[in-house]
Amino acid sequence: MRWVALTAVAPVAWGTNYFVTREFLPADRPLYGAALRALPAGLVLLGLCRQRPRGAWWWRSAVLGMLNVSVFFVLVYAASQLLPTSIASTVMAVSPLAMMLIAWALVSEQPGIAHLAGAAIGLGGVCLMLLTGVEGVSVPGVLASAAAMLVSAFGHILAKRWSSGADVLASTAWQLTAGGLFLLPVAAAVEGPPPALSRSALLAFGYVALVATALAFTAWFTGLRHLPAGTVGLIGLLNPVTGVLFGTALAGEVLTVQQLCGLVLVLVGVVLGRPTRAGRRNSSQAPPRLVTDECPAPESSTCDPR
Repeated sequence: MRWVALTAVAPVAWGTNYFVTREFLPADRPLYGAALRALPAGLVLLGLCRQRPRGAWWWRSAVLGMLNVSVFFVLVYAASQLLPTSIASTVMAVSPLAMMLIAWALVSEQPGIAHLAGAAIGLGGVCLMLLTGVEGVSVPGVLASAAAMLVSAFGHILAKRWSSGADVLASTAWQLTAGGLFLLPVAAAVEGPPPALSRSALLAFGYVALVATALAFTAWFTGLRHLPAGTVGLIGLLNPVTGVLFGTALAGEVLTVQQLCGLVLVLVGVVLGRPTRAGRRNSSQAPPRLVTDECPAPESSTCDPR
């Protein structure tokens, strides 16, 4: 359960990121916003781990940085500008199911009944919380949100598959740095010079880069390394839950009975997908030793394997 608690840091931080971005960061500079979120976070983690990519991790970092950082950050920004928050969050809530299916194909993690049930219940809870009759749905916005969901799900499972050969802190630093470096020249070419930032915007970027990016992505990829992808995907449902609670606490929004029921369903879905004691015991058991025909009893000291 400590890995579950650590992984939950990521969606909770991402849930607060919606409010901070909308309230304090410039709305007309999505590329610079994504670059200033990713690059400082990657450089801070690089300073902590002090490791450079080796071998295949040079191109792996570039691929993962493009998927999990560059493309994902820009698509999320576009979706948040084109769609009501409720619709965008609901589309992203399909991510647990997508992660389960992609993990089944890429890392041979077959989803269990509990994971599938948890994903269905959690998605229903998110719909109860967020689908409140909002009008004016934009088709490009829905496509951007769906693309962000698929890109992140594929990138996260790819990171899980490539997790060997580098520690979590270093691989996260490489991805964020690569993604930020990809975005910076594109932002300069498309959006011109960097925006002038107020003191509140600088503090907001500090929070977004250090907490909602550096800390959150490190916790998320740590969870992917130690937990089934289905469990991690379900924990991600805490993202819209945090957004609703944060808006209620700071933005004066009223939490309705429908939203409270949805919140309970989401938490039930997350609990259903948690690792079981039996699963942990099985994963901690040593693999059986090979017994050859010449040596039927492994404990026997009289067997000559030659």
